[in-house]
Amino acid sequence: MMSINKVAVIGAGTMGSGIAGQVANAGIEVWLLDLPNDDNPNALAERGLERLRDPKQPGLISKEAESFIRLGNTRDDFDKLADCDWVAEAVVERLDIKKDLYQRLDAVCHADAIITSNTSTIPIRLLVEDMPAPFRQRFAITHFFNPVRFMRLLELVRGEDTDDAVIELLADFCEQQLGKGV
Repeated sequence: MMSINKVAVIGAGTMGSGIAGQVANAGIEVWLLDLPNDDNPNALAERGLERLRDPKQPGLISKEAESFIRLGNTRDDFDKLADCDWVAEAVVERLDIKKDLYQRLDAVCHADAIITSNTSTIPIRLLVEDMPAPFRQRFAITHFFNPVRFMRLLELVRGEDTDDAVIELLADFCEQQLGKGV
């Protein structure tokens, strides 16, 4: 069975940066990507990292954990996702944007890469209705709660076509590595 050794999170807002921080806290390399900015292509990802450094509610447990985070953007660094075992999508709650992203992910991610969404509002069947069967088989919803570091609960939602092994791997990884109750 596959293992999760490298992760990417797309969307560096509150939830995306929190997910990336929790992965980094587990000592696992994680890419944090967001849309590029003309002045500074990685500005949104950098802002996500700043959120994790907030002393009032730190998302990182140490400077060492921060060293596992790689910052990038969806224009210049999308090819980095080819090496990731799990790509967690945490973009704006718009179905059209998510579907466009999934098409791009399907083209670049390796055939065994797990793709998940952090959505709490869009049914999984709508998210993957236009995607090929192999993509649907490795897709699930991993709904983290805010603040990710401190909220132990994780909702794991399978689709009609989601492979049992994908759900088992995600549940084990999120429980054992991320400290979540699935």
